Amino acid sequence: TIAPARVLVLGAGVAGLQAIATARRLGAVVQGYDIRPAVKEQVESLGAQWVGMAMEEAVGEGGYAKELTDEAKQKAAAHLQKLIGDADVVITTAQVPGRPAPRLVTRAMVEGMRPGSVIVDLAAESGGNCELTRAGEEVVHNGVRVLGPVNLVSTVPLHASQMYSRNVTTLLKHLVKDGALVLDLDDEITRGALVTHAGEVVLGRPQPQEAARG
Repeated sequence: TIAPARVLVLGAGVAGLQAIATARRLGAVVQGYDIRPAVKEQVESLGAQWVGMAMEEAVGEGGYAKELTDEAKQKAAAHLQKLIGDADVVITTAQVPGRPAPRLVTRAMVEGMRPGSVIVDLAAESGGNCELTRAGEEVVHNGVRVLGPVNLVSTVPLHASQMYSRNVTTLLKHLVKDGALVLDLDDEITRGALVTHAGEVVLGRPQPQEAARG
């Protein structure tokens, strides 16, 4: 029998969880990595092994990952070195809203992988999670293929349109009550969608509890 492929997924957001589910469905042995401890249960519920690091300080507003300190980056790199070296396929999906994608996979890590291994960098458009990624290109380094796909939604226009329209519909249902627009500025979703309100720019303004702490 042929041993199943070992797939490592970096980042357990929407794209990462979908990658985990797809790889599991294809029979791979899957590991899921993230720096947010809250996603551990989601990764394991899809049948993947959790190999993430619990870094509470890495969780920003809305539950998204935020930029790590240099010390935290060094810890993460040391942890990832062996995981990446053991993988046949590495799928990277880690992104930080409003900032370049974090660099998770170094040239040295790629050189530690077996020839024939593949890296799929889904963060290529925002700079890439892999040091060797080139957006829109395929790079071969020491026998390892590094793919940097861009504009992925254009390859699945029907499903992308369905998902977008569903999200817009859900947002409008959240904002409209009994046929009228209701803006609750204490609501995280509403606040995140607002740019201006009552003649003032509110995008990026600290939430009330954050202002009080400051």
